[in-house]
Amino acid sequence: MSVLDRLFRLREAGTTVRREASAGLVTFAALSYILFLQPALLSTPGAGMDAEGVFFATCVASAVACFLMAWWANYPIALAPAMGHNIFFVFTVCIGLGLPWQEALAANLLAGLAFLLLAPTGLRERVMEAVPDCLKFAIAAGIGMMIALVGLEFGEIVVADPVTYLKLGDLKSPVAVLTLFGLALMAVLMVRKVPGAILLGLLGTAAAGALATRLLDPGVELVRWRGLVGAPPSPAATAFQLDFAGLFSRPLGTWLAVLSIFLILDLFDTVGTLMGVGERAGFLKDGKLPRARGALAADAAGTVTGALLGTSTVTSYVESAAGIAAGGRTGLTAVVCGLCLLAALVLSPMVEMIGAGVNVAPEGAAAVLRYPVIAPVLMVIGAMMLATVRRVDWEDHLEAIPAFLTIIVMQVSFSVTDGIAFGFISYSLLSLASGRYRGTSPLVHFFAVVFAARYAFLDI
Repeated sequence: MSVLDRLFRLREAGTTVRREASAGLVTFAALSYILFLQPALLSTPGAGMDAEGVFFATCVASAVACFLMAWWANYPIALAPAMGHNIFFVFTVCIGLGLPWQEALAANLLAGLAFLLLAPTGLRERVMEAVPDCLKFAIAAGIGMMIALVGLEFGEIVVADPVTYLKLGDLKSPVAVLTLFGLALMAVLMVRKVPGAILLGLLGTAAAGALATRLLDPGVELVRWRGLVGAPPSPAATAFQLDFAGLFSRPLGTWLAVLSIFLILDLFDTVGTLMGVGERAGFLKDGKLPRARGALAADAAGTVTGALLGTSTVTSYVESAAGIAAGGRTGLTAVVCGLCLLAALVLSPMVEMIGAGVNVAPEGAAAVLRYPVIAPVLMVIGAMMLATVRRVDWEDHLEAIPAFLTIIVMQVSFSVTDGIAFGFISYSLLSLASGRYRGTSPLVHFFAVVFAARYAFLDI
């Protein structure tokens, strides 16, 4: 028995080193876009962080969290800065409330530490166990739909519309054509049951984009060869720059609200993602996630590391479903993804070739980025995650209405947290109204009140 087999119990999980390595590469490819989006977002005017420092922090903190996930929980779940949390960090905390990024990082660190220190209480695990099954299944499906929507937008299959909000894009555009090619390639490989179909489809899409750019002159650079090795970025501008004195000099209500929302967002995004990905992978046992404490601790430690180095909340990534779909079943998948994240520090040109966006804006206009190589992966994952909706009892209104609200609100708000909030609030109200409250955990009612109070009294 090999060392890796003993460490990650590969035979017990019915997997191999090759399959886990392939899954880790797929997971990394699916989430690699964050390596470029995160520096761009956090360096925007109003937040003004150093892009190179943010890139370094994103790679290192995400890798550390992946290694801890593998060591503490042995799950094929990767971690990286959460989309949505970075928007809250920049546009609400820094721009809306006027906190410098150093103070925002301090609040984020405290939220991460609080999340970590909750471990001995068992509250995090009780929250996961208290979630009604219908909401667990709805969360998985809702996340799947949201991933698919991101893919459709990344691939310019759907675009913004001032009247209907979304409409079908120009399917003859170079970005849409490459996206549809990638989707078709992956789908064919999957129905043919080709091992590593998603990874092969991703690489094939990138190759097709590079060839089209060089030979066909599509008008935009779909995929451009950027070399292999580049100098690693410096972390000096963002690492250990937290400003606690400035944070606590502000009114109590301001810093306490920021800290609390960071914590609530982290808790429920993490719970939602672990439940959704865990359900998709078949890890849930009687509605519970084994080794949940280790998984949640890795999540919290990632946030702490990220805040110290200079990036926003690090959390479990729904794109981990890509690696799971490619066969990942143990923490070795997360380790491979973590190694790729560290390699990205010096291999950033190659990573950018796949993860960098294509600017589709007219010349002279503000950049509009699309990601045609990544988009097909996200659409395929979304389709696979929707399978959980069949496990909701749609004839029982107590299950059907909260499940529906969970799924639909995630899409229209583009927030896992808001979808969960509507699910909790509606389930709590309907269980009380139906007289079936005895079978509902008190934690469901408690968090329903917390979410309702957030909407009623906090404009954040």
